[in-house]
Amino acid sequence: MDIVIIGGGHNALVAATYLARAGLAVEILEASDHVGGAAVSERPFPGVDVRLSRYAYLVSLLPAALIAELGLDLELADRSVASCTPYDSVAGPDALVVTDDLEATRASFRALTGAEHEHEAWVRFYDDAQYLADALTPTLLAPLPTASHVRSQVPEHVWQDLVERPLGEALERRFAHDLVRGVVATDALIGTFASLHESSLAQNRCFLYHVLGGPWRVPVGGMGAVSGELLRVAQAAGVLVSTGHRVTAVEPGEGGVTVRGSRADGGGFVRESGWALSGVAPAVLASLCGEAEPVRPVGAQLKINMVLSRLPELRNGVDPAVAFAGTLHSGEGYGDLERVHGAVAGGTPLGSLGGPPPGEVYCHTLSDRSILSPELAAAGVQTLTYFGLHVRADDPTPREELVAAAVTGLETHLAEPLGPLILTDADGHRCLEAKGPLDIEAELGMPGGHIFHGDLAWPWLADAVEHHGPALEWGVATGYPRVLMCGSGAVRGGAVSGLAGHNAAHALLDLIG
Repeated sequence: MDIVIIGGGHNALVAATYLARAGLAVEILEASDHVGGAAVSERPFPGVDVRLSRYAYLVSLLPAALIAELGLDLELADRSVASCTPYDSVAGPDALVVTDDLEATRASFRALTGAEHEHEAWVRFYDDAQYLADALTPTLLAPLPTASHVRSQVPEHVWQDLVERPLGEALERRFAHDLVRGVVATDALIGTFASLHESSLAQNRCFLYHVLGGPWRVPVGGMGAVSGELLRVAQAAGVLVSTGHRVTAVEPGEGGVTVRGSRADGGGFVRESGWALSGVAPAVLASLCGEAEPVRPVGAQLKINMVLSRLPELRNGVDPAVAFAGTLHSGEGYGDLERVHGAVAGGTPLGSLGGPPPGEVYCHTLSDRSILSPELAAAGVQTLTYFGLHVRADDPTPREELVAAAVTGLETHLAEPLGPLILTDADGHRCLEAKGPLDIEAELGMPGGHIFHGDLAWPWLADAVEHHGPALEWGVATGYPRVLMCGSGAVRGGAVSGLAGHNAAHALLDLIG
């Protein structure tokens, strides 16, 4: 075998297809009984025919060029509503609604602040962020640019606000309203446990990837449609896909790589290959390569999937089809985000805070009814996906309490309780499931439940790096000979984009000539 790929996530399928089309013999080794990793659709509720995007649920950064090169038959739906953020005003419940309609969005800002300046600041800030996105977008399917090159493409104040200094400084300087600051800040915290003033700048990097990834799109047919198409083209290219093959050891050497593991039928296996690509997290790879105590990342999120008979009405009177079409923010004011992070970082369990955790909700089925059976679609059934922030893997709060707090927080914005709207499955249980960091680790093998396999990296090469080579230039280097990173732990990984797989394949093709 020329190439062995450890793990069968969507990036592994991308890498395998490019390499097989180049004439190399490629095998994917996947521990579970299916490929796709976090980019899958499943029916978790017995007797309820809904194909939920159980883990990853939106597509970002997946370039049209990559889709075309691979020949993927995919439909990605845009969402006209970006966000809805409920709030209570003197006149009663209201909401800041950001949509494709510029005038309606401006009016919504004006109703919140009583003036035009906050919307003007919003437009200026995202115009500035777009400078950085525009400088980076052409490089995503190419070797990494240098930091100095990217810096030369953007105004200096943009570089300072988004790259050099903690993002919180820019938000506090450029926006006056706590709610507006919070709406911007959430994109810096998805899957990232950080303060907006974190000196590591992990929040800045997370925000940058969200700007690069926009607009985030809904995969028609659910996330399984993405991995299903990737599997189709991989197998058509001749890739051998071996599910039920759990890798237990990787022995890299200058002449090749030995991969050992166990099969689902109880047997073992050994693969000798010229090269290996790792689709697993860097900490997992380190353990497989014999490191005794690899550094484990810390994940921080709570994902809740629900199936409802219909969408709930809101206290503010906003049409639920608008409120839930994009991202509905709950408890995500800037002060709330910082307060909860500070408490949790200081060791306070979320369950002791006396209030709901910050989180956001969106409805897949407003954009894509195809994940429902015809009967459920005709009955008006809808799904809701909740994503909670600052829920660490080491938080001792029982999952049931976290779920109850999340639902309670959402219900503060509703005109009716959520519970009666949740469907019941064939076993008499509510169609509601929750996935915290430890669930993500157990089910997907992501250490600490970190959905990015670790903190995101800047999508460029540091100017101090003198001797690059293809692995570094493409952002897929590891510390092991003949092993490259092709998963979310690669530079420009961390989203359902296929970038890490594309870049690992091209780095390897450069290496072997």
